[in-house]
Amino acid sequence: MRNRSLRPGLSQALKKFLDNSFGNDYIPSQKYGGDVMEEFIKVMKAFSDPNRVKLLKLLQKREMCVCEIQAALGIAQPTVSKHLKILEGTGLVVRKKKGLWANYSLSDGSSSPYAASLLGNLRHWLEDDPEIRDLFTRSGSISREELCSIRV
Repeated sequence: MRNRSLRPGLSQALKKFLDNSFGNDYIPSQKYGGDVMEEFIKVMKAFSDPNRVKLLKLLQKREMCVCEIQAALGIAQPTVSKHLKILEGTGLVVRKKKGLWANYSLSDGSSSPYAASLLGNLRHWLEDDPEIRDLFTRSGSISREELCSIRV
C-alpha cells in the first residue's frame, strides 16, 4: 500500500483544482473509477514531452494518421506510435479505424476530467510559438495519399 501522505499539500491543491474546474460536487473516483492521483499524474506526464504536445496541437487542426503525424513532426514511425499509445491511454486522443487507415483525433475528454480540462486550455496555449506555427504550416501541405502512394 502506498503512503499518500508524502505530499500533504498536493491533495489540497488537487482538491482546489477540481473544485475550480468541475464544481464542489465532483467526485472523480466514483464517476471515472480508479485512483484519482494516478489518473492526474498520468495525464500530466503525457503533457511532459514536447513531441506529444506538438502532436496534440496538430490534432487540434484535423484528424491525422500515423504517417501524416510522422511527416509533420519529423520523427520515426515507432516513436509516433509510442506517443499515440500514451496519449490514448490518458484519454487525450482517440483512434478511429476507417478502411486501411487508423485516424487519430483529440478526445472529447469524457474519459478523464483532467484530459478535458487540459485539452480545453491547450487550444489557447502556444498559438504564438514559432515552432507551433511552422508545424501548422508544414502540416497543411501533408497528404497521406502522397506519403503512402496509395489511393484512398
